Amino acid sequence: MEKSMLGDLDALPEADKLRMAAMIDQLQVRDSLRMYNSLVERCFTDCVDNFKRKTLDKQEETCVRRCAEKFLKHSMRVGLRFAELNQGAPTPD
Repeated sequence: MEKSMLGDLDALPEADKLRMAAMIDQLQVRDSLRMYNSLVERCFTDCVDNFKRKTLDKQEETCVRRCAEKFLKHSMRVGLRFAELNQGAPTPD
């Protein structure tokens, strides 16, 4: 965000700043829930194919664990890249 845009936010009345902060918090919660739901749906669809038991078998459990780890690592990497690009920082690749 440009400094001029940040300066405009500083000029807002306190009530508007609080409203903006609440809206940002809501967006962050929504995005976190969306990411979590996407993770659950993807890993369940990819890993669980047998409904004969209440619990996951060893292969399904391993698959879900790996799927979740990959998803979270990917999400973290995308977030870091976005932050780098947003700050105008040089990137190694």
